[in-house]
Amino acid sequence: MKPDPAPANIRISDEDFQKFREFFYRKTGIQFDASKRYFVDKRLVERIEATDSGTFRSYFTLLRFQASSDEVQLLTNLMTVNETYFFREEYQFQCLVDSLLPEIVARKRDQRAIRIWVVPSSSGEEPYSIAIYLLERWPGINHWDVEIVASDIDTRILARAREGLYSIRSVQHLPAKYLQRYFRRQADGYQICDDLRESVEFTRVNVSERGDTRGYRDFDVIFCRNLLIYFDDVSRKTATETFYDALKPGGFVCLGHSESMSRSSSLYKVRKFPEAIVYQRPLETS
Repeated sequence: MKPDPAPANIRISDEDFQKFREFFYRKTGIQFDASKRYFVDKRLVERIEATDSGTFRSYFTLLRFQASSDEVQLLTNLMTVNETYFFREEYQFQCLVDSLLPEIVARKRDQRAIRIWVVPSSSGEEPYSIAIYLLERWPGINHWDVEIVASDIDTRILARAREGLYSIRSVQHLPAKYLQRYFRRQADGYQICDDLRESVEFTRVNVSERGDTRGYRDFDVIFCRNLLIYFDDVSRKTATETFYDALKPGGFVCLGHSESMSRSSSLYKVRKFPEAIVYQRPLETS
C-alpha cells in the first residue's frame, strides 16, 4: 500500500526541507538525512494543518519566533522516535549488576545513594527494567539506596513513562514471575506497580543544550543507548562532554551495541567487562 500523499495545497520543497533540517538540528542536535524526508514532511504537514498556518513559510515563522517555544516542543515530540521494550539489550543490565556496581561500591567512602541516569528514557521501559533488575539480581540493593533519574526531550513520552502503561508486545521479554510481581493486568496491556513508578524520577532534558544539563551531576552510571546514532560528530562530541561532566570520577557510560565514543571523545577509558564494553570517566589521581 502506498503512503497517503501530502495535501496538494501544502508543499515542502527541497529548500524548505533544508531550512527545517538546519533549524531542528540547532535546537535538538538531531539531524535528518534525505532518507527521512517522507517522515519529516508528513509531520510538518500535520502541524501546518493543525496550526492553520497554511504554508511551510508561515509555519516556519511560527517555529522560529513563538515566544513560548511550545510549538517547537510539540513538533520535537512528533519527530523523535521512541521504539523500545523491557529488558532490551539485557546483557548491559547484567554488566551493571555483576561488574559495575561491585566496583562502584568497593571504592565508595560514604553512604550517599548510588545514582543512575537513563537518557533518553523513552516511555520508561529502560529505567523500570533497571529497577527490576536491581531488585531481583543485585544483593547490594538491601544495603544501598539507589536513585534512578530518567530524562527525555519528548514531554509527551515522559507523561507516558510516568503513567507506566505498556502493551503486551512491550513486556514480552519479561519473565512471567516479574510480570506477576511488578505489573497489574489492564484491559489491553499492563501497568507497572506504584512502587516502581515512584522509584524513578522523570525529567525533560535536551542533552545538546548545556543550559538543560547543568544541574545533572554526581552520577555513578549513565545509560545512553541508541541516541548518539541520531547525532552528527559535533552533537555527539557535545553529548559525550555533557556525560563526562555529569559523572563522578570513575563513573561509567553504557551505550547501545552499535554505538561508540572512540571517534568522538578521548575523555573516557574503554573498559571491557565479560558482559559488555563500557566507557569510564578516569579516576582522579590526586
